[in-house]
Amino acid sequence: MAVAMFPLYWLFKVSVTPNDLIYSGGIQFWPARTSWEHYATVIRTGDFLLYFRNSIIVSSVTAAVTTVLAAAAGYAFSRFTFRGKFWIVGLMLVTQMFPLVIVIAPIFRMFGPLGLTNSLTGLIIIYTAFNIPFATFLMQSFFDGIPKDLEEAAMIDGATRFKALLQIIAPLTLPGLAATLGFSFTAAWSEILFAMMLNSSSSSTTFPVGLLSFSTRATVDYGPMMASGVLALIPVCVFFLLIQRYLVQGLTAGAVKG
Repeated sequence: MAVAMFPLYWLFKVSVTPNDLIYSGGIQFWPARTSWEHYATVIRTGDFLLYFRNSIIVSSVTAAVTTVLAAAAGYAFSRFTFRGKFWIVGLMLVTQMFPLVIVIAPIFRMFGPLGLTNSLTGLIIIYTAFNIPFATFLMQSFFDGIPKDLEEAAMIDGATRFKALLQIIAPLTLPGLAATLGFSFTAAWSEILFAMMLNSSSSSTTFPVGLLSFSTRATVDYGPMMASGVLALIPVCVFFLLIQRYLVQGLTAGAVKG
């Protein structure tokens, strides 16, 4: 825990350290003086709010679309047997095995003529596509843990399959939906490779790419960069606080089933 939390402490510590102390040399575990000047610098930068808004839009839409599609696919894989199911699962596993960097060039070539480069829509599509396989397996494990007898009993009482799914099964999968939502949101929020390669205009730049604007080949402006990093944590923390109760249940259930 200490190893994981120390970089976060250092991030915050540098963000409130004045420039003259940051570049004074030596290691100071606690600054002699503190200042909020770097936060003011970041907020005064006009592009910061734009990058922040872009990341919120991309991450939120990606998480919502991924969760809905993964829930539908996970339910189908859990409840039905159909031709080609084995091969579809195998192909989904394969997509999780190769490094993303090798598919950037073909994706860039495809997205260009379609007008999906330099757009938030392109990022949402590619993030959703790459998050769906893992999210589907996650949701399938939750559906597998719910007895089929529950929905069969509802259907015997006159409910349609869709109504049984919506009223009986869906409430029981809330921890799984929360875990999938959290995984998808975090993955999209922190992704930087596709965001850099597919977007070159500032109007579609996301927050992780925006952080790099504080560095050049010769210098790194550590203060504003660290302050931006701290601000980038706020939406993620708020999001996880909102779904914390379901997320803990979901991850615990997933660990037991795994």
